[in-house]
This record gives sequence, structure tokens and C-alpha cells, in this order.
Amino acid sequence: MKKILLGFALLATAYTAMAQDAGILHVKGQLVGYKDTVMVFRPESGSQKPDTILINGSNIDFKLSMSKTETIIIATPSYTRRELSAPMFARVVGVPGETLELNGNTDSVFTVGGSTFYQQYHEFDVMRDKMVSAMNAMAKEYRTRVAAGEDRNAVGEELQPKMDEVQKNYKAAITDFIKTHADKEVAAVAIPDLEDLDAMEAAAAMLSESVRNGRMKDFYGRAIDEARKYKEAEERAAKVQAAGVEAPDFTLNDINGKPLSLSSLRGKHVVLDFWGSWCGWCIKGMPKMKEYYAKYQGKFEILGIDCNDTEEKWKAAVAKHELHWLHVYHPRSAADNVCQKYAIQGFPTKIIVGPDGKIVKTIVGEDPEFYTLLDSLFEGK
Repeated sequence: MKKILLGFALLATAYTAMAQDAGILHVKGQLVGYKDTVMVFRPESGSQKPDTILINGSNIDFKLSMSKTETIIIATPSYTRRELSAPMFARVVGVPGETLELNGNTDSVFTVGGSTFYQQYHEFDVMRDKMVSAMNAMAKEYRTRVAAGEDRNAVGEELQPKMDEVQKNYKAAITDFIKTHADKEVAAVAIPDLEDLDAMEAAAAMLSESVRNGRMKDFYGRAIDEARKYKEAEERAAKVQAAGVEAPDFTLNDINGKPLSLSSLRGKHVVLDFWGSWCGWCIKGMPKMKEYYAKYQGKFEILGIDCNDTEEKWKAAVAKHELHWLHVYHPRSAADNVCQKYAIQGFPTKIIVGPDGKIVKTIVGEDPEFYTLLDSLFEGK
């Protein structure tokens, strides 16, 4: 009887250990140059606060409690503070119940191995890195040539077809990998790299039934849901921001705390500039905005709509960068949600509204096309 009871006790202990391991990702290996600390981010959790883990020199050996398969980013403290230009981080898919062997250095050169899943993931990672390297090389060529004085528009027109071809080949390679590895879980975690909703749904249909409905279902399913929402938002933005559409009116408080409505500016061209002090590209474009505001003084107005800032940071940014045009503050809790009205998808977004209150053009990002359009509207007039 005692032997039977002992056997049940050992069995129960084994099941408990298995249950505990099922919710744990074991990470080990060597990260040269990471010194004594690594930071682990989980972007899909919605939390900006990373796990801080002490390590022994370059050797890592720690466990993460995980309830689901999700992307994790393992970085140096220097990277999180943006102290160095080198992108010192590893981005991998974390799977509870598995062992990840990660070896690399502060130049973001990593190899992945470990349990069976990560051995499969290594094959995918090698293929992906090869394709991404080609895209990075082209992006570097663009930056180098522009920095050397070449016209950014001319360089962009020359390189864009090549970049389109590289991206096309990348998506084709991902699709082929999923097709040829349909019975392996790594095929499911490759799906988000396709980004396009139709391509992702088609890839999911290629998976074997056991993989499609297995433990990776939630991971790739979340990515498909996000792609669907993005596509719907893009379609709405295309309608709301289209040329000839009546620009929705709104009223927000200006820099002095007084209500200012878009309709009060009817009769002149108005540039609605959706921006934020936290947006690097927004700030980078301000000198050129100031140049053109002075160049065509009196011929158009700029209405800056601050988004996702505190009121203090907004006012400080307007003063620091000497932005001498109209500004309104758009708190996240605003009853009049202007970002939603205009279906804003990215920052900066500039919407040119004509004197008749109808949209002339919408330009997303810091794009030279915006200034070319201003010249066409106002030069010589």
C-alpha cells in the first residue's frame, strides 16, 4: 500500500512540474556585451514596463512566466534608454513550455536554437534574416546617397521599384516556407510576417489541421484580427480623407484655452497638421513647415492638432520649436474626437482643406509631396 501511495505521490509531483513548465519559457545562452542586465519587453501585452533580469556576465539563464505565445524583445538597458545607435535587441516568438537557446552580441546578430520548436524556428529565422538584409541594404543605400547630397525624390524613384521587388520576393519566400512547413508550428508563427490580410488568411488555410487549431492559433489569429482592423481603418480613411469630401468641423481649445473651430477659418486654405511632441518625424519636419509658412504668409493657415500629449508637453513643444501658427489641444478624453473623425492612421498626417471647406489632399508622413503641392497652389499667386 505504501508503495502504491508513494507512486501516486510521485506521479502527482510530475504532473505539477509539467503544469508549471507549461507556463514557463526557459531562456538560456550567451549574449556578448550585455554585461549584467537584460530587459524583456512584451509588446503584445500592452504594457510598456519591461521585466528586468540580472545575468552573470554574458551568460543568460532565466525563466519567463507566460500564459500565451507572444513576441518578446530581449534588449540591453542602453537600448531602452536609446543611449547608443546600435539596435541591441533580439526579437523572437516566446512559447510557454519551450526552451529558447539564444546566442548573439550587441550588433543584433543572433542565432536561435533549443527545444524542437526553436530548432524549427531557427530555419525560419535564417531565411527571414537573409531577405530582411536585402531590404536593409537598400534602405542604407537610400540614406547614404541622400546624405551625400543626391536629391531624395530622384533616389527614391530609382530605388522604389527595386525595393518593391525585394518586398515581393520576401512575401513569396514566407508563403513558400509556410506551404512547405505546413505541418510544423513554426509555419503558424511565420504568418504575421505577411502583413497583408488576404495573404495571411490564405496562409492560415495552408496549415495542417493540427497546427491550424493547435497552440499557435491564438498567436496568428491575433495578427489576422489586427490586419483586418487595419484594412477596415484604411478603407474608412480613404473615404473620409478623399479629395472633394467635406472636412468634418470640430472645436477644440487653442493655446490660450479658448475654443477654436475649423469652420471659423472658412474662406482660406487650411493645413490640418496632426502631430505630437513625441513624434520624431513630426518634429523633424517642423523647420520645413516654418519655411513654407513664411514663404506663403497670408495665403494659407496651419492648424496644428496635438495628439497623445499632455497639455504641458504640447505647450512646451510649441514654444521650443517656435511654431507661430494656430494650435489646438486634442486630449485623449476629448468629447469631439477629431482623430476618429478624420480616421487618422499615422503621424504626421497633413490634410489640406480648401477655402470651400472641402479636402484638397491628404498626405501621411513627412513627404516632400506636401511642399510641392503648396508650391502648385500658391506660387506666383
